Amino acid sequence: MRSAGCVINDIADRHVDGKVRRTQNRPLITGQVSLREAFILFLVLCLLALILVLQLNAFALKLSSIGLLLAVVYPFMKRVTHWPQLVLGLAFAWGIPMVFAAINDELPNFMWWLYLAGVIWPLAYDTQYAMTDRQDDLQAGIKSTAILFAHYDRLLIFLLQTAVLSILTFLGLQLGYNQWFFISLGVAGGFFIYQQYLIKNRDPQLCFKAFLNNQWVGLSIFLGILAHYYTSV
Repeated sequence: MRSAGCVINDIADRHVDGKVRRTQNRPLITGQVSLREAFILFLVLCLLALILVLQLNAFALKLSSIGLLLAVVYPFMKRVTHWPQLVLGLAFAWGIPMVFAAINDELPNFMWWLYLAGVIWPLAYDTQYAMTDRQDDLQAGIKSTAILFAHYDRLLIFLLQTAVLSILTFLGLQLGYNQWFFISLGVAGGFFIYQQYLIKNRDPQLCFKAFLNNQWVGLSIFLGILAHYYTSV
């Protein structure tokens, strides 16, 4: 579904991607891929996702329809609202309730805190991503949180990043995670500080570098969780 979301995003943006320097060489713009081929690929990917989700229980199957809706709706949000990054977060994090539904057949209350962190983090890093295209987006008429936040962008990204770490700290305490998890949150916080350094002058290339740096945030938290379970055996 992540791949299907990328395809439907390129389909939706085919009339504006040529006006943005970062996206002007996408396959639909250059003609490497036809619109018909793109639609076929989208349908095939959705079919593969359906085959996979049919292996899960009925609750997860029901939730998957919401995930599909979010993935399809997101690309069109940038025409009607300055909050497409929020919709992206809702879509990216939807795997969290689906996992709980598939394994436990229920959605515990603490899961929604985890989902909230999963929504806020993409809102922060995709705003960095949008900062790379801000001038082109303004000319093309595309809306984004980077445009909405304006000169408060760095501050609001910082507050969002702080919220993510705060929620994960709260969850770690509630669930009894050991020191390795909290050390990983400290490492993730260090990466967030580095990202703030990168975006301080709002240089498009450095904003994109800050966006990419979030892979290390995710990896550090993952390793912290892994270390918790490994040392708790």
